[in-house]
Amino acid sequence: MTPEDPLLVLLRGHLAELFLGPVFSFVGICACSVAAIRRRREFRVLLWFGLFIGMYGARILADAARTLGLAPNSPWPYRIVLFVSYMLVVPGLLFWVDLSVGKLRQLIQWLAAVGAAIGLCSFVWYALSGQAYKFAILNNVIAICMLLAVSVVIVVPRLSRKYILIQSRVLRIVLPGIGLVAMFANLSWVLHRQPPSYAEPVAFAAWVLALGYLAVERTFQNERRLLSIENELETARQIQFSILPRTVPNMANLRITASYEPMSAVAGDFYQFIRVDDHRLGVLVADVSGHGVPAALISSMIKVAMQSVAGCASDPARVLVELNRILSPELRGQLISAAYLWIDSEQHCAWYSAAGHPPLLYWRNSDGELERLESNGLLFGITPEGEYPVRSLTLKPQDRLLLYTDGVIEPESAAGEAFGDSKLDELVRAHDSRPGPELLQAVLSQLRSWPPPSVTQQDDITLIVIDVL
Repeated sequence: MTPEDPLLVLLRGHLAELFLGPVFSFVGICACSVAAIRRRREFRVLLWFGLFIGMYGARILADAARTLGLAPNSPWPYRIVLFVSYMLVVPGLLFWVDLSVGKLRQLIQWLAAVGAAIGLCSFVWYALSGQAYKFAILNNVIAICMLLAVSVVIVVPRLSRKYILIQSRVLRIVLPGIGLVAMFANLSWVLHRQPPSYAEPVAFAAWVLALGYLAVERTFQNERRLLSIENELETARQIQFSILPRTVPNMANLRITASYEPMSAVAGDFYQFIRVDDHRLGVLVADVSGHGVPAALISSMIKVAMQSVAGCASDPARVLVELNRILSPELRGQLISAAYLWIDSEQHCAWYSAAGHPPLLYWRNSDGELERLESNGLLFGITPEGEYPVRSLTLKPQDRLLLYTDGVIEPESAAGEAFGDSKLDELVRAHDSRPGPELLQAVLSQLRSWPPPSVTQQDDITLIVIDVL
């Protein structure tokens, strides 16, 4: 009988390692990649799982390379085996840190810190003395403690509900058996007895399947929760848009154009028209500090408050005083800037007042002058008592008024230059003879191209253009 090739015998004895090593490494890289792409805390458990299985796969491949003599002159296979042997327990423990609460979480965090310290001490000792596994027994003890704690908690439903974030009947059945096999392997090394060669790969493969199931289940739960939040934000967005004017009022001797572009699904900007008749109109523009849901909730409060002050719409100072009195006690640290303009196109006059808001732009076409009307009092939310000075204007045909929030003037270019008042003034002057919608689109187009392409919109934008006919 022809003797069998020794190389084939050697390869056959390591088929499991040669198969599992690449599989574990690939799964680990994929899990880490998904966690890195999502960049959310909820996906951190997937990162620890990826590091855990990827490191173990790397150790299998490095050990096979040593045994088969694939890198005879390189010290790196041995170093990889040594590194993973000591540090593998760290991502394994951090995985359970993100899935546990209370005292169990504190215990696992403590074990992870001790495991990392033992790993570092082992490397230093190896560099100084050349002894690689001086502290191996301590590493095994930490792994055994972790397995005992997690297995006991998962087996007992009352403890599982108290200390584990995810409840899974599959894990309750499978994980304790896996833990027993892994504990047997670790105890064998502690007692200086070599465990069966198949024990560790089989136990680890089952362990990985269980942890993978847990990581995927946790990830899907987070995805479902995030999807639910996104659906709720879309509903909030629809509700917020419902409180804004659907159309601009059709007024005699006035043409009004408005634009509202929120930074996110919901925003803190607000505007409203109070139309008394064909000639008299009140215009309110407000900007709540901050962004997102809190600012959007406060902007809806402004809508309600405006209903109670509609009776004094012809008096800008009183409108702002009453809004400040109603809103300030409810703002709880938030601030609101606001501007209110009352126009009587029949009498060709207007009155304006503001609360810490960017100035009203008044283009006087007859003499080609652009005036900035400040007329500011205190922001809403500082004190319920405030005074708001009023400016009066005499309107002529072809004059133009602009109300806006600071999202129009604050965007910065790649060089750090703000869009600013000067750029807005330049556009108003350049489009003095163009219709209001063209001026509005020119401003929005410049705002979109002003920041670098990689920078998204940083604030809500509201712009209202009123042309006198």
